[in-house]
Amino acid sequence: MSSATYRTLLRTPGAAAFFLTAAIGRVGIAMTGLGVVWLVHARTGSYATAGLVTGGFAVAEAVAGPQLARLIDRFGQTRVLPSALLAHAGAVTTLLAMVAAGTPDWLMTAGGVLAGATIPQLGALSAARWAALLRDERAAALPTAFALESLANQLAYLAGPALVSIVGATGRPAVGTTLAGALVVAGGLCFAAQRRTAPLTASGAGVHDHASGSLLRPGFAVLVGVNLAIGVFFGATQISVTAFAVEHRVAGAAAALFTVSGCASLLAGWLYGLRRWRTAPRVQLAVAAAALAAGCLPLLVARSPVELGFAIALTGLAIPPLLVLCSVLAELAVYRVVLTQAFVWLNSASAAGSAGAAAVAGWAVGAFGAHGGFAVAALAAGVMAVLAVTGLRALPVPPAALGTELARQPLDAVHEAGQQPIRFARYRDVGDAGEQFAQHDGEFPAG
Repeated sequence: MSSATYRTLLRTPGAAAFFLTAAIGRVGIAMTGLGVVWLVHARTGSYATAGLVTGGFAVAEAVAGPQLARLIDRFGQTRVLPSALLAHAGAVTTLLAMVAAGTPDWLMTAGGVLAGATIPQLGALSAARWAALLRDERAAALPTAFALESLANQLAYLAGPALVSIVGATGRPAVGTTLAGALVVAGGLCFAAQRRTAPLTASGAGVHDHASGSLLRPGFAVLVGVNLAIGVFFGATQISVTAFAVEHRVAGAAAALFTVSGCASLLAGWLYGLRRWRTAPRVQLAVAAAALAAGCLPLLVARSPVELGFAIALTGLAIPPLLVLCSVLAELAVYRVVLTQAFVWLNSASAAGSAGAAAVAGWAVGAFGAHGGFAVAALAAGVMAVLAVTGLRALPVPPAALGTELARQPLDAVHEAGQQPIRFARYRDVGDAGEQFAQHDGEFPAG
């Protein structure tokens, strides 16, 4: 195994351009939330107000993100994204002006909501481009592409908060927020300029019926549940690790413990993407979820920061495969013309889980100590494992009447044969043991 796998992937025509520009924007996205905390606290001196504004930002991002993704799926990335980015630039400028003017808390919160509602999910847009680029005979490389996306995301969330904290600590928090917005807008505009790799839109594919644009599929609902549980795990773990370090009178160790977890996740994600796995994705998901649930057990009995470091590294190893596999299975479970929405909904589910876990784990830590918070994380991992084992049988399987050979026919060949197309689905083989999953990305011949 070597990183040549990733280099080969990035040599795909157009891939490096959209991936790198999205990566720049992702760093800005990772900076924004914490940047707002620095900005508002520096002006008001209140963490409560800073939390209120940041909370408004996060909720708006989670709620409005799928709606923006719906517009992108319908009209295309290159048409919708520039307008969204300009709106985000205006929202960030408005928030900066409100904070500088010392406006009331509710007005600053409204500014945070506006900034969150206009920020685009560049990671989801980049993943959708990989799905459009790696089709048919190249589809086997999709897990590696999603692993690369996961690595970029983790690096962004390591670098972004550190960068905005350094800038904020210098006494210029407005510079951090401005830099975050500039990276989002510049990276996003350069990303949108890569037209040749943009996915096909719903209107361009000629898909107008409700069923083809729906995410209401059992398999996808399971994936949303898994991502919700991942978010709960993240949120509970962050609070519990911090509380554990404070209980043991080594508050500074919390940063080291988070670094250990982050490095373990980076290593696991990098290694996972280097291999072409023969096991079916849903089986891999079940194994990874069970591994995370088992890895939570040492968290419940850790008695020192060193023991917790080993435990947190174990759980960190399981996270990247889970995230990659959720993307792989989402790409199989929904129509391609709503794929961006699917990816964004998964992100929103994780964000919602993390936000909810902050309150629940905070209560558990207050009542039972740090191990009470870890129990919340372990419960979330257990629920995730049950969902992965029992729920993914709901993934779509093509009807037996649709033979594999016919399913593999290129659409052009169908038209040349004089067959009348209907709006349906093209299927392709995925996984092992002869399992076939539905991939809805075009038209299929009648009869």
